[in-house]
This record gives sequence, C-alpha cells and structure tokens, in this order.
Amino acid sequence: MLIKNKAIVISKVRYRDNDLIVTCFTKQKGLVSYLVRGALKSSKKSSKAVYFQLLSQLQIEENSKVNQKLQYIQEVKSDYIYKSIHTNVFKSSIAMFLAEILATVLKEEEQNLQLYEYLEVTFKWLDYQEEFSNFHLLFLLNLTQYLGFYPETTTIDAPYFNLSNGLFETQSSNTYSVSGENLILLKRLLGINFDELNTIKINSKQRQSFLNLVLLYFELHLGSFKKPKSLQVFNQVFN
Repeated sequence: MLIKNKAIVISKVRYRDNDLIVTCFTKQKGLVSYLVRGALKSSKKSSKAVYFQLLSQLQIEENSKVNQKLQYIQEVKSDYIYKSIHTNVFKSSIAMFLAEILATVLKEEEQNLQLYEYLEVTFKWLDYQEEFSNFHLLFLLNLTQYLGFYPETTTIDAPYFNLSNGLFETQSSNTYSVSGENLILLKRLLGINFDELNTIKINSKQRQSFLNLVLLYFELHLGSFKKPKSLQVFNQVFN
C-alpha cells in the first residue's frame, strides 16, 4: 500500500554496494526502517543519499507492507531544508550526538504525534539560532517527558534531586542525590522554553558536568541506554 508520510532521519548504514538502510522517526508510524536501493550510485545525476543526512526532515511516499521489517521508499523530497545544521561544525556535532541518542531511546513502532512535533520544531529552532551551546541540555531534559521520566516538579524547592526516582527531596537519600551547581542548573532549565536558553550562562566544564548528569539519568531510567560513542568527540568540539 502506498502512503505519504513525514520522517526525520535517525540513523543510516550502508547495505551492500549502493544501498542504504535508513531508520526514521515518522509522523504516522513512529520508528520505521527503510531500504533505499541505489542511494549511493555515483552514476545517478542526483544521488538519493543527500536526503538522508542525520536529522533531515523529509516527505516520503512509501510502499508499506504489514509485518515487513524493512519498508521501501518510492519517492522522497525534503520537507524542510536546513540552512546550517549540516554545514556548521558545532551544529553538525550536536546532530550526530543527538541522533545517536535518539537511535537508542526511540523504540515506538506506532504513531506519536507529540514526540514527532517536538523533534520537528526543536531541530528547526536549532537550525535558525546563532546561540545554541546549551541546546542539547534542554533538548534531552525535555525529551524525558516523552519517554516517561520527566522530573517531578511539585517539590522543586527541595535542596536535593534524586536521579534514581526523579524526585526533589529534602534529604540526600543515596549516591544519586544531586546538589550544588548541577541542581541549580537543573532547576533553571525545568520549565523554560528554548527562546530563554540565552539567559543561561555556563562554561564548558559546567556544561559537560550537567550533560553527564543527564546521561546518567537516562541510564537509570532506560535499562538499555548506553552513553553515546560520539560523546568524547562531542565534548572535544565544544571544549
């Protein structure tokens, strides 16, 4: 059955000589993997591979078959053409890093319109902005809303945050209780929108420390989560 769908590229791997297996988060069906035949053929006047850069936003027409592991894309075109994400070295590093995380945490093979719209809007925001050094911190923190473990904020004035249960607490209860600079930054980030990010001024050491905290939070709440392989390169770029 031919259906039209919108998709955001999460990962891609070469298959045989000229094909790609591309995993996308789609608007209608959640996570879907596609076999794109001939995507890497250099003899073609316009290679399909250019469409499948990480986090690209596409309009596709797919030949959808129930219970088939790999679907087939019949037609593809850009839904939104990034102006800077794939050309700015800092933004492309963010794209690679976040795509690796999304490839690990997105498991839903069903429609999730709110999550799709979150990814769609926030990546457009990143593409447009000139100040974006804290983007990945707020992006990952907000992502936990859609994954089911966003911090409970009813007791946000408490002096500790427990990573293991996602609660603000009056006492340090275990090794996962957070205080100090990371706690202050967490409270500042909770509830703000992306347009307010430029009000948060932190140095690279603080940024890296808070990122490690967020990644630990993911590990504690998602059993299959592992720190991204691109983390070291990512930190080097932003240092």
